[in-house]
Amino acid sequence: MPAIRIDLFYIATISALSLCVADMQGQEPVSQSRDSTAMPEMLKEVTVSIDRHKEEVVAPKSLKGAELSRLNAHSVADAVRYFAGVQLKDYGGVGGIKTLDIRSMGTNHMGVFYDGLPLGNAQNGQIDLGKFSLDNIEEIALYNAQKSTIFQPARDFASSGSLYITSRRPHFLDGRRTAGSVTFRTGSFGLVNPSLRVDRRITDLISATASVEYTYATGRYKFRYHKRLPSGDMAWDTTAIRRNGDIHALRAEAGLYGTLDNGLWTAKAYFYDSGRGIPGAIVNNVWKNSQRQWDRNFFAQGRFRQKYGERLELMANAKYARDRMRYLNPDTTLMLIDNTFLQQETYVSATAQYSPFHFWDIALAADWQYNTLDSDMTQFAYPRRHHFMGSVATAINHKEWRVRGSLLLSEIQDRTHPKGKTEHHKHIERLTPAIFIARLSQKAYVPELRAFWKKAFRMPTFNDLYYTDIGNARLNPEGTTQLDFGMTWRLKPTAFAELLELSADIYHNRVTDKIIAVPKGTGQYRWMMMNIGLVKINGADITCATTLKPYRELTCRLRLNYTYQSARDYSDPSDNTDAAGTYKGQIAYIPMHAASVAAGLQWHNAEINYSFIYTGERWDGSSNIRANYIEPWYTSDLSASYPITIGLSTLRLTLEINNLADQQYEVIRNYPMPGRNFKIIAQWNF
Repeated sequence: MPAIRIDLFYIATISALSLCVADMQGQEPVSQSRDSTAMPEMLKEVTVSIDRHKEEVVAPKSLKGAELSRLNAHSVADAVRYFAGVQLKDYGGVGGIKTLDIRSMGTNHMGVFYDGLPLGNAQNGQIDLGKFSLDNIEEIALYNAQKSTIFQPARDFASSGSLYITSRRPHFLDGRRTAGSVTFRTGSFGLVNPSLRVDRRITDLISATASVEYTYATGRYKFRYHKRLPSGDMAWDTTAIRRNGDIHALRAEAGLYGTLDNGLWTAKAYFYDSGRGIPGAIVNNVWKNSQRQWDRNFFAQGRFRQKYGERLELMANAKYARDRMRYLNPDTTLMLIDNTFLQQETYVSATAQYSPFHFWDIALAADWQYNTLDSDMTQFAYPRRHHFMGSVATAINHKEWRVRGSLLLSEIQDRTHPKGKTEHHKHIERLTPAIFIARLSQKAYVPELRAFWKKAFRMPTFNDLYYTDIGNARLNPEGTTQLDFGMTWRLKPTAFAELLELSADIYHNRVTDKIIAVPKGTGQYRWMMMNIGLVKINGADITCATTLKPYRELTCRLRLNYTYQSARDYSDPSDNTDAAGTYKGQIAYIPMHAASVAAGLQWHNAEINYSFIYTGERWDGSSNIRANYIEPWYTSDLSASYPITIGLSTLRLTLEINNLADQQYEVIRNYPMPGRNFKIIAQWNF
């Protein structure tokens, strides 16, 4: 623990922010922002100049605009499968829960941000990416470690990996004041998916957008299922229909976007309401489950950002979120469960960046987050969490060299309020640094080099700590250490090739105090969360992208991703006495080899796109024995689209065929995925 107390750190941070405000009062706004590339898109068209040293020294993996729409993807979860270094946990179907793991460090180490502000789940730390449809998404960006810019809230420095989801902003053409789109999808498994988005220019400086979407699917699909004995012999092989996988969901969003002199502000409200069946795992010859889940999520958030003169920039963020979840298991032969959980989160942040010299920037940020969890469970702990974060970051730029450094100080205070029991208090303080170094290049055939080192941690979730009869209030946070070396090589555009880019990274990660469930006492049917895990990860990510124009009207696009990961369990050196030992075993659900391909042809306005995803062999436990073995799988998806111009509007028709080879596979053991399926999409842009 650092000698400087947390309280003194926050006093110093707030004092520094006050000094920045005093400096701001002596500055006159100027007409052109020096950091124009770091600002989100303005509502009015402006001409900006690129300041190279302000760019991120480690660029994200990103999909946006037309490139995002070419993928056979319905949700954010479907799209992130095409990034190198990630594993998507998919429980199957339109309504199946989908979570993201980056570089084998665990789902809970992934920070997910929507329009710049964090999405939270203090209960279990899982963000279901299947809830976020691509109909209202403009860009998805994946960062290993964190953004390598320094002007960001303290919360953005806290995660071991970050996914930034940016919703569509208002766009207007030809001086029109209204724009939007109407989309209708239908296809296999009873899918009915209409959506509407409308953008409106209120004044020259303020625009608004609103969108609504409804999704329904039966979730019924055929699958072939078999089971092998430990000897490898086939026990049985059959075909069945997946049941209780239906979903109905409503999403509604509204946003305001405003510009100021050298500044901007945004305000957004989001609502999601769904009911879904939980088909469950196929075990013990049980083919149908009756569990159901209802979710109702709401959040409202806002951001203000303003630049003063050539030296100072300020940003403020605020958010309130309310998430209600009901889980029902009506099967009385097991246990009748009907529980409701209510999470609430309040988040505020203030950030200031000051530039003493052109080559040197300093940023300070102070954040506060408050989480509560209530339930109708008996003996519930009713936890409350205050999370204070303060960060200091700096950027130094000298010729082609870029250095970014940050230091995050976190203080977490938990308190429980169980009825009729003694309150429990938990206090955690952590100091986590990060440093990024890059050498940029302006010359063709000379690669850009980068490296980073970062330490981070994740606080145990409310379920880890306080879930009735399973949680362990004495848990320590999980810690991560990341080390990365990488390069990017870009070929200058030619008449034949518009783009040729090769990116490669090698990395070493370490997860300490890993939180896992272990048997409690002598009974194997009762479990408790414990800190006994240690995971060491060595890996490599390779990405290649090219855009070719062999003929004037023909464009060919190709993106290749490959990931190698050796993620080994070093928790218990004594557990290596037999073939079923876990020591140095590849951890659950992490393939050593994974790859994806996205290819497309465009002739005039017609497009054909093909995508391929391969996931190598895996195990469902750190004991890498035959009984835990999961076979490799791959899927191929194909789509064709054509736009029809009708006056000032465009009607685009698309046909998608997914899992073209009708492969039977599982991402998670005993959760069969859909076979061949199709979608028909009609989108009218006006």
